[in-house]
Amino acid sequence: MKKIEAIIREERLDAVKKALEEKGLIGMTVTEVSGRGQQKGIPLQWRVGEYRIDFLPKLKLELICHDDDCDVAVEAILKAAKTGKIGDGKIFVLPVEAAYRIRTGETGESVV
Repeated sequence: MKKIEAIIREERLDAVKKALEEKGLIGMTVTEVSGRGQQKGIPLQWRVGEYRIDFLPKLKLELICHDDDCDVAVEAILKAAKTGKIGDGKIFVLPVEAAYRIRTGETGESVV
């Protein structure tokens, strides 16, 4: 099993969710986060002058999938989240050692 963590623009969530659903990947967790990367924030003008917002709002999407579905999921996220502008985000893929369903006590890939 793999865990996919994707940091994406807030406005791209619906497109990413739809793309994953079309591939049969329904379960996911979405968290509001803020951060910075190469973008280093954005400058804004205010009455008294310019100031910089260092940490920009993003969404962190997490999903667990079978090894066979990992490439499909990553490709779907890449296509749906891409705007071509700096700040589109990142995707990380991590191995999952074990999974447990709390309600039934099931373990392994059947939990996914």
